[in-house]
Amino acid sequence: MTTSLKLLFEGIHQAEDEDSLRSQLAPQLGEYFAAKRSGIFFFDQLLVDQKFQTVLNLALSLEHNPVARYIAERHTPVHEGLVTTPKAWKLICPRPDHRHVMAGPIVDRGQLVGSVGCTREKSMPAFDTQNLADLSAVCLHLSAWTASVRLTRSTTPQPQHQSLNASRLTPRELQIADLVALGRTNAEIGNELWITENSVKQALKRMFRKLEVSSRAELVAQISAMQPHFSK
Repeated sequence: MTTSLKLLFEGIHQAEDEDSLRSQLAPQLGEYFAAKRSGIFFFDQLLVDQKFQTVLNLALSLEHNPVARYIAERHTPVHEGLVTTPKAWKLICPRPDHRHVMAGPIVDRGQLVGSVGCTREKSMPAFDTQNLADLSAVCLHLSAWTASVRLTRSTTPQPQHQSLNASRLTPRELQIADLVALGRTNAEIGNELWITENSVKQALKRMFRKLEVSSRAELVAQISAMQPHFSK
């Protein structure tokens, strides 16, 4: 059965968590948009995995990647043809299976928390305005789903041992967690607290161990549950 927008919307709202959303919906997105590759990415999960650092430094570089800059500034989908020339894009992203790229934002309470992307090879047609309109609708549903899931997660009572773990954070670690909740990058946190980016990374690793979490979202959710004033 051919994937339709309605089926995509239903798939989004039936997903139980972010992992199932990525694994189940990404193939359907690829089919709908006739893409060579497709994916759904949540930045807080990717940033704690070292193997993604090199890719993210390029893909999320607002200085070097005009597609990422457009999404970050406007919170709206874009394809490479809207922001650069074919010749320039070939230099920015030389991969043959990424000759045509379309990406859109996943937004939670005003913050860009992830993206959905599709790519096509050189031999395939470029993405067009109808593709952008359809991706915009998909991104609205993804953003609504993400906001709902993360809000539920942050208000769910945590086991007592997790609250005790959170109370073991140092004042500096709580400062870092506060900035993480505001969507700051490691570099931005370091600049604001007058410490190195590596110090921020090491502190986050310690905090993840103390709180028994594996992502920034889980870290923020757990501390928010313990301290209602945390994100204010």
